[in-house]
Amino acid sequence: MAKIIANDLIQVYIEDQLYNKFQKDKSKATKNLKWTCSKVALIELIYARHYQGVFDNGNYDIREVAQYFESAFGIDLGNFYQTYLELRNRKMNRTKFLDALREELIKRMDEQDGK
Repeated sequence: MAKIIANDLIQVYIEDQLYNKFQKDKSKATKNLKWTCSKVALIELIYARHYQGVFDNGNYDIREVAQYFESAFGIDLGNFYQTYLELRNRKMNRTKFLDALREELIKRMDEQDGK
């Protein structure tokens, strides 16, 4: 009986060690991820996703979403409300970054398809 209990305890210990290593590797990978495009581009992306309701079915306030992205990417978005107003007031190409994302994705898909 003692051997069975010992084996169970060893199994729990090993699983715990593997889980902790996985968590450390996971957090290490995300800590190094930096946003290298413009702040305006990130704000455009945040608002687009927020209005699409992709974060908890739209149940988060835009401020909470922006704060999450600031933390995740190590960036200060400043007055993102003002930046959004400036995006809305653009005369041409109001969704410049999103349009560029779409075009680049389609271009890469076409290249991979041999078109």
